[in-house]
Amino acid sequence: MAAEPQPKALTRKPLLLNKVEGSQEVVNMAAIVPKEDGVISVSEDRTVRVWLKRDSGQYWPSIYHAMPSPCSCMSFNPETRRLSIGLDNGTISEFILSEDYNKMTLVKSYQAHQSRVIMILFVLEMEWVLSTGQDKHFTWHCSESGQRLGGYRTSAGACGLQFDVETRHVFVGDHSGQVTILKLEQESCSLVTTFKGHTGGVTALCWDPIQRVLFSGSSDHSIIMWDIGGRKGTAIEQQGHNDKVQSLSYAHHTRQLISCGADGGIVVWNMDVERQETPEWLDSDSCQKCDQPFFWNFKQMWDSKKIGLKQHHCRKCGKAVCGKCSSKRSSIPLMGFEFEVRVCDSCHESITDEERAPTATFHDSKHNIVHVHFDATRGWLLTSGTDKVIKLWDMTPVVS
Repeated sequence: MAAEPQPKALTRKPLLLNKVEGSQEVVNMAAIVPKEDGVISVSEDRTVRVWLKRDSGQYWPSIYHAMPSPCSCMSFNPETRRLSIGLDNGTISEFILSEDYNKMTLVKSYQAHQSRVIMILFVLEMEWVLSTGQDKHFTWHCSESGQRLGGYRTSAGACGLQFDVETRHVFVGDHSGQVTILKLEQESCSLVTTFKGHTGGVTALCWDPIQRVLFSGSSDHSIIMWDIGGRKGTAIEQQGHNDKVQSLSYAHHTRQLISCGADGGIVVWNMDVERQETPEWLDSDSCQKCDQPFFWNFKQMWDSKKIGLKQHHCRKCGKAVCGKCSSKRSSIPLMGFEFEVRVCDSCHESITDEERAPTATFHDSKHNIVHVHFDATRGWLLTSGTDKVIKLWDMTPVVS
């Protein structure tokens, strides 16, 4: 009797639920409306649109509102239905959306920045609106009066902005690659610390208030997990993108980080594993395995009558090695290297198959992502791309 064919293992991947199309220009930011089949989007074409799903299954605009300047960013608070919109001219305009999402009413506008607003956060608990601009300023305003409460000059324009309600700490990540932590009072702020681990600008920040961990994404394609609460100052690197990281979201209930990049990749990282810090790269004038001189070490080259070699580093032990002593490649997922990287021959032998087991899953959104919004209650992810299309994904097959 012939053996029954084994069922193929199903690859668990995000399910594309819907596409929202119709913007004339790139949608810079968009959000899923909780408890509704709806999406709010702000675009470079100056429009604010609220899309509601019709009986046909398609999303159609229930609100189409033109602003005086291109819309660069937004923040939507579902409890108060307050929509804060940042514009290219430095203005922040605040609207209240009607209960049926068919009307938006302007509450106030204020000149928060001298140039394009990059990020906005509305903090209901404090009644504060936090923002960063291309004018290299972080500012915060009272959301009731619209009055400016204070500001801080950053070293460059800032793309990452997160706030911890409990400690009133604000995290600002800027284009120079630096993350600044400020402590906010009602009308003053003090610098807590700054740290830098990226070789490129910070493009996204994500804060986990429970584990007290900050994630930063960068144009250098990497993500760093900073242990803020443990005061250990641990910085753990994660490499899983081939282009700049554009957005980060965190699913608290499953301890999974979702990162999206300009490469179209949606990467889901399991943060419930004991990750290891990458070692410091060691400096040496000769290979720390075979003692052959590197090409700048003229004395040893002359003494040993040998041509100098190019210096490399083993990603696992950090030793300075020559190409011959590091001819192998391996993934080291617990160190954040989901792709194969250079390791020295002895480290290559010591890495077990268990240690090579991936801690992330990789998915293709099929568009160059500019912004992401994750709705944790439904497990939906919104990606907006340079193709002017918004895609809605069901992430429950991979975030669970």
